[in-house]
Amino acid sequence: MPLSNNDIFKKLRVALKLRDEDIVHICSLVDFKVTRSEIGAIFRSEDHPKYMECGDQFLRKFLNGLVIYKRGPMPKKEDKK
Repeated sequence: MPLSNNDIFKKLRVALKLRDEDIVHICSLVDFKVTRSEIGAIFRSEDHPKYMECGDQFLRKFLNGLVIYKRGPMPKKEDKK
């Protein structure tokens, strides 16, 4: 059975020991606004009434922000003439 985006997000959160504030900060690095309540809804169980599915775009933006969070921003290339 393949993992859902929610499962992947949960596993990353546990493995990297991220808090809600960390996730909000990581998403802000790629200009993606997310609230703590949205994060809480993603981490709820599937049978909970306030459960929210983690979409591909949400996970993609989080992963792009995570790269910047861990490695830092990409250095700008200088134009060679």
